[in-house]
Amino acid sequence: MSFDVGAARDARLEGAGEPWTLVFVRELRQPPPVVWEALTDPAELDQWAPFVPVRDLNEPGVTTFTMVDGDNREDTPAVVRVVEAPKVLEYTWGQDLLRWELEPAGDGTLLTLRHTLVEPSDPASVTTGWHVCVVVLQHLLDGDPHGVIRGREAERYGFDALREAYGKILGRAAG
Repeated sequence: MSFDVGAARDARLEGAGEPWTLVFVRELRQPPPVVWEALTDPAELDQWAPFVPVRDLNEPGVTTFTMVDGDNREDTPAVVRVVEAPKVLEYTWGQDLLRWELEPAGDGTLLTLRHTLVEPSDPASVTTGWHVCVVVLQHLLDGDPHGVIRGREAERYGFDALREAYGKILGRAAG
């Protein structure tokens, strides 16, 4: 049985040139405290995120994120800067800055990710990566875990077509 990551949806870029900030908003069916746990607990992050932290992200301070792509592992320094449970989580990931904002939306959560990239990067690829991760997250939260999709494995789930679609949405060619 195949896993459908769905079609490209709204996303936008803020800022002109480098750095730029991806703003990615999604509605999740679970309330903010449940989503918060998935954003901060290493065991849950390991089931949907592109990295695994060496510690819980509920406390400010230095940590390390391990990126996994098949058999390859790469440690990246990170600093948890803002923890306002269950509303705002902000941390660095290498030189990037990620800010997760959670707002109640009926019985669920309006999730806003602001990912500021310092080093040159392909906005469509970054957006596609988060799209796939958040689809996997929603399945995990629904009690129907798929398993994490990281790195080259995303190609099996239509990464290239999604990247091209996000390039059009963001107004830039996918490269």
